[in-house]
Amino acid sequence: MTDLEEAIVEEKFLAASGPGGQNVNKVATAVQLRVNVFALGLQPWVYQQLKTLAGSKLTSAGELVITARKFRTQDANRTDARERVAELLTKAHERQARRVKTKVSKAAKARRVDAKKGRSQIKEGRGKVRLD
Repeated sequence: MTDLEEAIVEEKFLAASGPGGQNVNKVATAVQLRVNVFALGLQPWVYQQLKTLAGSKLTSAGELVITARKFRTQDANRTDARERVAELLTKAHERQARRVKTKVSKAAKARRVDAKKGRSQIKEGRGKVRLD
C-alpha cells in the first residue's frame, strides 16, 4: 500500500487463536486492519460492489475490517490482511458485463404452442369414455 493509503489504514495487533502453540498465548500475532473506504474516494458503483463483496466486514461507518490470523507470525498476517484488502478492492473495480435481453423467435413460440396443444390432446384422451 502506498503512503496515501497508510494514512487511511489502521493496524491493530491481537492475540490470535489457532496454530502457534504457547506462542499464541504470549504474542499478539493476529492483525486487524481497518481501512476507511470513504477516504478512498471510490465511485458509487464501485462502493456498491464493495459493499456486496465485503458483507459484514464493512461497517456502517465505512470501515472495512479485515482480521488475519492464519499464520504464526505478525508479519505474515499483516501481509495476508493487506493482500485481502487489495483483492477486495480489485474485485470491486471489475465491471459486470451488461445483460443483453433476447427475444423469443416466432418459430420458438409456435413450437411451444404446438407442444402445449399436443399435450392437451393427450390429457383430453384420458377422460371418461362417452357413448355418443
